[in-house]
Amino acid sequence: MKDLHTDANFPRTADGRVYHLGLKAGEIANRIVAVGHPSRALVIEEHLDKSPVPFKLTSERGFVTITGRYKGVPVSIVSTGMGFPNTDFFVREVRECLRGDMLVVRLGSCGALIDIPPGSLVVPKACVAINRNWDYDFINGDTTQQPYFITKQVEADQEIYEEVMIHLSRTGEAVKPWRASISYLLASFYSSQGRQTSFPDRNEYLIPHLLETVPDIGSFEMETFHLYHLAKNYAPVRPQPLSVAEPPVSAEPASLTVESATGSTQSNVPGKTTASPSRIRAAAAQMIFAARLSKAFITPEEVVELERWSGRGILEALIGIDLPPDVGSSHSSSVLLS
Repeated sequence: MKDLHTDANFPRTADGRVYHLGLKAGEIANRIVAVGHPSRALVIEEHLDKSPVPFKLTSERGFVTITGRYKGVPVSIVSTGMGFPNTDFFVREVRECLRGDMLVVRLGSCGALIDIPPGSLVVPKACVAINRNWDYDFINGDTTQQPYFITKQVEADQEIYEEVMIHLSRTGEAVKPWRASISYLLASFYSSQGRQTSFPDRNEYLIPHLLETVPDIGSFEMETFHLYHLAKNYAPVRPQPLSVAEPPVSAEPASLTVESATGSTQSNVPGKTTASPSRIRAAAAQMIFAARLSKAFITPEEVVELERWSGRGILEALIGIDLPPDVGSSHSSSVLLS
């Protein structure tokens, strides 16, 4: 172990760095673009102000954080990787590094369940999740249970959702965002998305069932539902703890690669203990990479262009949202202090 971590409940290093993202207070802004692939973060970074030079950090677990300014406003871009477990690490650990409201817009890729061509954008107003039933007998079948569970809807932050729609529509590009009501999250790229492999996943009925039973469904991917769910269920005032055993915690550290660390104006920074009367507000935009009905797929050239202009639109949306006045003083080690 390279670094000593304290408090097995929420591990931090001696200088306050969180366990998986490797961040500490002062290295992340309250306005955040979350992406999956690190290359997407670099494409969006091109829009940031050249001065101060953006701060960059790569953790041993593969999370990449870029913090700088866009039109003078502090923003961060975080590459979270894939799936809801990584989304959980991202939201929970960043929340503990911030004071005040946390604004997140995820820009990810997705598949289309309706007649939307690859290269389009979907902005989901709400999401549902579909989870594999671990107790189901997938080998022999089971007449007493369903192989998959579908959750209730959870909604995006309405103001951020509208800002994302407005600014993605103003880019001047030929592609305009689809106002999709429902996206759905899947625990797996294969079984929960109805893909057919050599595994007996009992999923042939999934896509027809969703189209018949979930109104206004448009897309599916693996992260946005969990982002919306955590934002909705964040409670600044902690409820009384349940009488349950503490889960085991891995002993591995999160080592870092810091490429640059010059300053900015990030003032919404807590100390090591965070209990802020604040919110997590979230929305998302999804790039259609695959059309499941036609089996069409986006080209690499289309991906880069779509990432570039949609990333700019999301940055515009984020800086258009007012944050409440700071509840604390400036942090002396903020990477955004010039």
